[in-house]
Amino acid sequence: FDLTEKRITPLGGFPHYGVVNEDFVIIKGSCVGVKKRVLTLRKSLRVHTKRSALENVNLKFIDTSSKFGHGRFQTIKEKKAFMGTLKKDLTEA
Repeated sequence: FDLTEKRITPLGGFPHYGVVNEDFVIIKGSCVGVKKRVLTLRKSLRVHTKRSALENVNLKFIDTSSKFGHGRFQTIKEKKAFMGTLKKDLTEA
């Protein structure tokens, strides 16, 4: 299990969306439509009896690496530990 305290937003934000600051829902599978479309979630009209629909979800890991480029790091702290002091960090200080 990943016990790291981190936000849901990947490093650099989601492509064509940005940073998630509000509450969120994780959906298993996919959702049809354009980005930022408002979704209405409702209870299913049919009773699901399939084994896959009745199984409990055991969430172990949320990937928060960058979605641009190669994306190796999960947190900014992890990235700074690997990269060390950068030139841009020296000019900001």
